[in-house]
Amino acid sequence: MNEILTFSLVALLLVISPGPNGVLIIKTVSAEGKKPAFFNILGLTVATFFHGAFSILGLSAVLLQSAELFLAIKIMGAMYLLFIGLKAIYQTFKQQPNGASNNTSNNTLNNKTDEKNSPQKKRPMSNFFVEGFLTQILNPKVSMFYLAAFPQFLSFDQPSAVDAFVLVAIHASIIFLWFTAITKTISKLKFITKMPALGKWVQRVSGAVMVYFGGLLLMYKS
Repeated sequence: MNEILTFSLVALLLVISPGPNGVLIIKTVSAEGKKPAFFNILGLTVATFFHGAFSILGLSAVLLQSAELFLAIKIMGAMYLLFIGLKAIYQTFKQQPNGASNNTSNNTLNNKTDEKNSPQKKRPMSNFFVEGFLTQILNPKVSMFYLAAFPQFLSFDQPSAVDAFVLVAIHASIIFLWFTAITKTISKLKFITKMPALGKWVQRVSGAVMVYFGGLLLMYKS
């Protein structure tokens, strides 16, 4: 029981510490809404179970013992964070400003009926799930956590896959609950949705932070 409580505390500190996961959720809530953010969270949660499975099967040890493979995973993770961040920033400039020209407004009014008849293009929820999954699964620091810290909470005398799964489930549950709470809190801040300019700046800052984390990951040395 003491091992479970200690692991829960360590996992909680790991989850609530600043990182790409939190920035991803903030970006998604402010730009896309609550539902897409929940799919981000599902992706983070499922990826955590994969990390746990990799650790139990010994794949994390293989990853970290191979310098070339670890470097490849690190570069892929960094490039993905850079891609998400730059894409978020680009989307804010791509959006049409409120002070559009009169000609654009007239064209919009003339085509209003056609726009109503044509369905609005929205990103499928699976895209947000993949975003969350890749953000978590491509983070080599999480692999290092499961290699270095995770085994310390297992019994060396009689290791059990069930005990290991319980710890992984605790970590995944903390991730789900923490980021769900963040999502609900941010979604209640109505002034963000009522002020599009503010929402754009939130998305730009979030994108810049994602780029920052991507750069840090590129410079990170194991």
